[in-house]
Amino acid sequence: MRRTTILFCTLLAITASLAAQDNFFSRWEQRTSATQAKQPAWPPPLITAYVGLIQVDRSDFYRQTASNLTQTWNIDGSKGLNLIPVANTEVDTNLPPYFFHSTPKVLNGAGDMSFLLKYRFLSGNAQHGSYVVSASLLGTIPTGSYKNGSTDAAVGPTVGVGKGVGWFDVQSTIGASLPVEDTAKLGRSIVWNTALQAHVAKYFWPEVEFNSTFYKGGANDGKNMVFATPGMLFTHKLRPDNEHSRLAMCAGAGEQIATSQFHTYNHEIAVTTRFIF
Repeated sequence: MRRTTILFCTLLAITASLAAQDNFFSRWEQRTSATQAKQPAWPPPLITAYVGLIQVDRSDFYRQTASNLTQTWNIDGSKGLNLIPVANTEVDTNLPPYFFHSTPKVLNGAGDMSFLLKYRFLSGNAQHGSYVVSASLLGTIPTGSYKNGSTDAAVGPTVGVGKGVGWFDVQSTIGASLPVEDTAKLGRSIVWNTALQAHVAKYFWPEVEFNSTFYKGGANDGKNMVFATPGMLFTHKLRPDNEHSRLAMCAGAGEQIATSQFHTYNHEIAVTTRFIF
């Protein structure tokens, strides 16, 4: 009798635990769906930071080619897991990228880990104006090996706005990279990115981006670097029969092309893979 009672209590506890977990994930999914339903369904651009909120597991891959034809591979591109834990808020955990260098003078190794907090202030979906206004704060930790990362931590405040008209949208962000120490040596930079996207043939999003960096202090003091980045994104819902489902796969590719006289590399091939949930 005692064994039966213990077994019954154990099963009851397991059932209650599973029910609690189911309720937790169910509430999370409902909250995420409600939050994203209030903004346009644009995909995140290749380079420009996404102005909306998204729950995604993302990995990017870059191949940079310098003027002397040396190449650097960036595996993961400082991307990772983006979550929407509460309404209007996104929290990102970005894994350290790994760098492979074609020149033996520079050692391969991992870059810096980073975290991002984003808040969406204003938004309207396609039926209510198709716009987004948000702000984010990025923090990087100097976890990089050799010269693959920074010597000091940094913070990066950014403001993003987006507006759509029919099948066309513009997303633009402006932010800064501010080292917390040794500013005279590392310098500060202002980053301004703008992406122009179009939605064609249901699955495809051709785009062109303009990526600009303005340096203040440090080795590149007073210099500006500008790239034009044509690209293509492909999105496909995994449950197309369910209009409320967010499950989707997204992939894309493009190439950064230097358009300014000063540039640290000539061009860069970018590839992205994303699982949206």
